[in-house]
Amino acid sequence: MKLYLVTGGAGFIGSHIAETLIARGARVRVLDNLSTGKRKNIPEGAELVEADITDLESIRSAFASVDGVFHCAALPRVQDSIERPLETHGPNITGTLNVLLAARDAGVKRLVYSASSSAYGDTDQLPQPETLLPRPKSPYGLQKYVGEHYARLFAELYGLETVSLRYFNVYGPRMADEGAYVTVIAVFLRQGKAGQLLSITGDGTQTRDFTHVRDVVDANLRAMESPKVGRGEVINIGAGANNSVNEVAALIGRPTTNLPPRVEPHDTLADNQLARRLLDWKPTVDFATAVAELKSLHGIA
Repeated sequence: MKLYLVTGGAGFIGSHIAETLIARGARVRVLDNLSTGKRKNIPEGAELVEADITDLESIRSAFASVDGVFHCAALPRVQDSIERPLETHGPNITGTLNVLLAARDAGVKRLVYSASSSAYGDTDQLPQPETLLPRPKSPYGLQKYVGEHYARLFAELYGLETVSLRYFNVYGPRMADEGAYVTVIAVFLRQGKAGQLLSITGDGTQTRDFTHVRDVVDANLRAMESPKVGRGEVINIGAGANNSVNEVAALIGRPTTNLPPRVEPHDTLADNQLARRLLDWKPTVDFATAVAELKSLHGIA
């Protein structure tokens, strides 16, 4: 039975990966300092190592006898990274380097890195292919981009198989309602449950490529096993379709109010052809159906 380590396994995406691995019969070890993750998110049967990835020596033991690593741990806060770039640099760059070092030294075969489409920044080209020159607009986006290059170098220099998955606007149960991974869906669900107006910034025509966490988990598991990757590839994981903020509000079905526009990319849309080719992956979750499920979970009729 294989043993997998999920860093950040008490967080949104990491906990879903851990849960699915256990359901498929694997052994799972979670490495998390519980600063943003929640103990209740860790699935039953998973072992917890409570340590901080910024401290290399404290995390080495978590990598013992591990077959593969899913590196999801990060400090996912765009605004915090703008206001306090040094504080986010530690977990997102030094922490990633420490995870790679510990995996290399423990003889781990493969590491799948949770990268971010925030590396692209603001671009007029849609859909966004992996060949597009990244121009991150925040220290967080830059930090995640640096992590991709570290992962590639560890594959080239040390033989640690790596692959980086650039996520687009992940949503689903247990999603954060603050930080870099927050989506307008989470905000609207919170407001709808509280009986508040849904706050739309600008005119609501801006679009996002919303990707369900179940599809993201499937991509991670395929990336861990695919014989076509492991040499530092960077792969978009996005639905390949986008929806406007106004469309999301209509699906939630509550009154809205408009706020002043803010500086943000107007549209995101993943070119997911590389994921289809290298991982034999394709998104399967219907957006409207998934939003209806989330409304039910939040008690919104």
